[in-house]
Amino acid sequence: MKLRSRNVLLPLALAAAAVLTVGVHARGRLAMAPPLRGPGETFEAWARRLETKGVQVSAGVWDLPSGKLLESHNPDLALLPASTTKIISTYAMLRIWKPDYELKTGIYGDLSGNVVRGDLIIKGSGDPYLTSERIWMLAQDLKRMGLYRVTGRLRLDQSAFDAQRYGMGWENTTANTTPPITALAVNFNRDETGRLVSDPDALAYSMFQRIFMESGITFEGIQTTATSKNKIMDFPSPPLRMLIQDINKFSNNFMVETLLKALGEGSWPRGVARVQAFYQATYGLGPDKIRITDASGLSKDNRLSARTLAVVLRGAWNDFEVGPEFQSSLKVIGGEPWKLRIKDPNLARRVRCKTGHLSGVDTVSGVIHMPDGKMRVFAILLNGPANDQEVWEQVSRWAN
Repeated sequence: MKLRSRNVLLPLALAAAAVLTVGVHARGRLAMAPPLRGPGETFEAWARRLETKGVQVSAGVWDLPSGKLLESHNPDLALLPASTTKIISTYAMLRIWKPDYELKTGIYGDLSGNVVRGDLIIKGSGDPYLTSERIWMLAQDLKRMGLYRVTGRLRLDQSAFDAQRYGMGWENTTANTTPPITALAVNFNRDETGRLVSDPDALAYSMFQRIFMESGITFEGIQTTATSKNKIMDFPSPPLRMLIQDINKFSNNFMVETLLKALGEGSWPRGVARVQAFYQATYGLGPDKIRITDASGLSKDNRLSARTLAVVLRGAWNDFEVGPEFQSSLKVIGGEPWKLRIKDPNLARRVRCKTGHLSGVDTVSGVIHMPDGKMRVFAILLNGPANDQEVWEQVSRWAN
């Protein structure tokens, strides 16, 4: 078969979305496999029991190859998704930017011989992984270029992002999960104890100044009003595929929100609009299905359904271009080098997923490798007085 364009995956993605979104056979009725049964209560009894407690439920499991719906309860009910929102944002970023994309921190100044005449300017572009160790690497790169002295001062440039530093809908979230989002950020805008800093610019300045001087780059501090437009070098971030790994494995809110603003050229609304435009064009999922105002799931304004999450996960699984990078970013139950709350040995290395938690919100969505070798995609969103154990009891029934 002759490939006509690089978008050859688009018809496959649309087909995947259509099967999950419509699920209708030739006579126009919903195509359903026999209900699944596991230990203890049935799926429907589980959902009804939660509803009697005041929990809203959107849940379902689908055959991954065909997209056939196997079992569901309110699969189109849009609820608060918490961190399963990262499924939506990170897959879109991989498709829009591609896995090897790098964000560039720009270094500006008038370099002559071993000296920068005037100020040395560090301009951020949204690298969310600018740690102390990587600043040391940047200093070594500058020294290899011959830079040892700056006659002026060190200056930081945050202009790549607008002035909004907190996302919409973040009110009343846990204070320790909402660092300010800036174009130039050091150590995730946290101090050496891990606490959020009130002045991220001061943190960045002190870290750059200290590490540069310890590396042998001196600043004479002569004041100047001139701003150099001469770029000395770009310092690249790790490739996007590595950033996405950390985001989804550790559910890193700061990193994914920084990337969303970078995707929107410094603006949260523009970043959200690009994500929504991708899903509209690729899967036919409009803003009524991808209802988000941030990338991390902290926002109380986000709404996703079990079916929407399953559409995206199934599309990503069948995406040759970026699917492997996305799949490897998901948590592997029982297969990570750190302890997870899920202790069911029957699920070990058989479930790849993204979980989500806020006050009154417990969610999970992922892929199950069945004992008979079949693959299933699933999503559970619970809003109300539920708990993590109730989520995983149902996942275990579906998996076994």
